[in-house]
Amino acid sequence: MNYNNNYKVPAFLQRILSVWYRHVKVYCSSFFSNALPPFLEPLIMLAGLGIGLGKFVPDMGNMSFVLFLASGLIVTSAMFTAAYECTFGTFIRLEFDKIYDGMLGAPLSVNDLIYGEILFAGSKGFFFSLAVLIVVWVAGIVTYPLSVFATLIGFITGIMFATVSMFITSIVKNINHFNFYFSGLLSPMFFFSGVVFPVENLPKGLLFIAEIVPLTHVVRLARAFCVPGGLNYGLLLDLLYCAVFVLITGWLAVRGIKKRMIV
Repeated sequence: MNYNNNYKVPAFLQRILSVWYRHVKVYCSSFFSNALPPFLEPLIMLAGLGIGLGKFVPDMGNMSFVLFLASGLIVTSAMFTAAYECTFGTFIRLEFDKIYDGMLGAPLSVNDLIYGEILFAGSKGFFFSLAVLIVVWVAGIVTYPLSVFATLIGFITGIMFATVSMFITSIVKNINHFNFYFSGLLSPMFFFSGVVFPVENLPKGLLFIAEIVPLTHVVRLARAFCVPGGLNYGLLLDLLYCAVFVLITGWLAVRGIKKRMIV
């Protein structure tokens, strides 16, 4: 696209934020219907398992089962909302509504669209982590002051599952194929990544798999901020895992989406 010689292309950050802002405006136009289901889901899980089953489950080390579960649900809400956004949401914008085609008429590159999309998913991860944290804080389940930093782990979780979900979006041929991703990967990950019970209780084979999947590491990080004495140097390895995971899946996502849009 040719521009006037006096025209100055917006800065990189401004271009990404413009994509992010566009998604925020669309999301907020139907905020209640968009936000209520992913907000209620972890709370229903907390009520069903934590309050109901929690009476029959002994303490998990230095914390009650309800606190153990609540500290994990802070990031699972970020995982699911980011995954939905960058699978069904991205696919619809890409294949059905052709939103990206119109956005590329502006001084935006494909990379700008993808980075803005990932940033928006990370922001949603932060928002829903904060929402869950506020509820469990008001309920008196999580009371440790440093737990506010668990929302930053929610943002990281949103970024991680945005990149891997966009990669999945770049290779699926039919929107119904996302059912395999959610039922075959995310749902089992929820139960075997330390959210409901400690991963140390898993058999050695499953323990190895649990350490490979991304949810285990962000659950460990979020929980460390929710209990006194939870922080330790071993968590740096979890942060390193998160950084490497985002770099690899982010590269795959950018490469796959660019290829799909060119084709």
